[in-house]
Amino acid sequence: MVSATISSPDTAKRIRLVIWILLAVIVVGGAAWYAVLTSNKPAQDPPVAGSEQLVRTDSHRLTAPSVEKAQLVEFLDFECEACRSIHPFVEELKQEFGDRITFVNRYFPLSSHPNSGQAALAVEAAAQQGKFEAMQARLFETQDQWHGKAESQAPLFRTFAGELGLDLAAFDAAVADDKTKERIRADITDGTALGVTGTPTFFLNGEKLTLSTKQEFRQTLADAVK
Repeated sequence: MVSATISSPDTAKRIRLVIWILLAVIVVGGAAWYAVLTSNKPAQDPPVAGSEQLVRTDSHRLTAPSVEKAQLVEFLDFECEACRSIHPFVEELKQEFGDRITFVNRYFPLSSHPNSGQAALAVEAAAQQGKFEAMQARLFETQDQWHGKAESQAPLFRTFAGELGLDLAAFDAAVADDKTKERIRADITDGTALGVTGTPTFFLNGEKLTLSTKQEFRQTLADAVK
């Protein structure tokens, strides 16, 4: 009887300890992914001064005008609500000006968004199979489902990859590949060097834009291609 009285509380303590450890792992999961992306490992393509910080040879160009009159670079975070909000308007601008302006997207996952790093990995892995824009659109469309959740949303993003018809073995390999992480780190490093602190941040022909309305945004692009 004495041993039973002692062992029962001890067992309960051990169970509570295991539960707290599991909860802690879930909570830090998203932050851990961001830490991996923003660790001090050397980027694959270190930034240099000048326009190359804005557009790298491997940057995602979403339009390819035969005669380029301007470049619009967007640093974005797929968990960012403002990025999702402006995405449909940017798509409109692409349709209107894509024959004269090169639209470029670059990654800038924010530490305040627990799954932003994992989302960037998913988009980059999809990009390696030619589905950058499709995965980007899918993440913005479903952002309400996964935004702000402490637990990793990697399984959900993998589900999206399957729905887009991606080779899941190749997708998994790309997500796990250090080169994919280095690709995203390079964008973060360049953005930081350029003074990016939040998302979305736009640069038109090398100048950071500060716009208050969509009308002003559209007019600024129109003026750039005259």
